[in-house]
Amino acid sequence: MTKAKTAKTAAVVPGERLAKRIARAGLCSRREAERWIEAGRVAIDGKTVASPAINVRDQTPITVDGKPLPKATHARLWLYHKPRGLMTTHQDPEGRPTVFAHLPPELPRVISVGRLDLNSEGLLLLTNDGDLARQLERPANGLQRCYRVRAFGRIEPAALNRLAKGITVNGVRYGKITAKIEKRQGANVWLGFDISEGKNREVRKVLEHLGLRVNRLIRVAYGPFQLGQLPQGRVSEVPKRILEKWMMGKEPRKK
Repeated sequence: MTKAKTAKTAAVVPGERLAKRIARAGLCSRREAERWIEAGRVAIDGKTVASPAINVRDQTPITVDGKPLPKATHARLWLYHKPRGLMTTHQDPEGRPTVFAHLPPELPRVISVGRLDLNSEGLLLLTNDGDLARQLERPANGLQRCYRVRAFGRIEPAALNRLAKGITVNGVRYGKITAKIEKRQGANVWLGFDISEGKNREVRKVLEHLGLRVNRLIRVAYGPFQLGQLPQGRVSEVPKRILEKWMMGKEPRKK
């Protein structure tokens, strides 16, 4: 009887999942929001909740760490040309400079779509919507991350061509990689390197396995979104119509 009553009640509760609502407020991804809830950091009407399996409305009073949850707005996406020497985190325990401390003050609270490590540069996507970040990060969506890489050492095209079948490095399997030599420059070589999974330090680890030492790594595209001529340290918002086309499963038209 109790189970039947609970199931019936759950079926008619309107709104959306609590974790999704937190993600739409731009504080974090949905998965991270679920961890916050389980850690007791989230309250509804002043009462701490322990399960993400709760539906809420936009007007439901929610707090995170005692602070009111910002109102959810429509999803927005920005391109940021990340310089080297910045951590992709809101706070670094070692006190190193962060991406978020260097963003324009007029930007709303944003989270990053994936990360670029300290010594990597180029295109970093930023959004105010955790759900959008999750969709952009999902390997199932097959979004190519495209890089220009300068590395020390010698390599032949045949070795790069074999990456099209994927490769296992130290027990980690990496999927299809498209790589080609762009030019040789003294003891270095410039490569075009496209991946679709974005595993931790994937480019560096794969090339190290092939005997190359990466000394410059620039992301130039993430799916249909291009770095183009965006100056280093600058931010540019993706037009709403282009973002909506992508969210509906359509790529932006090329200009």
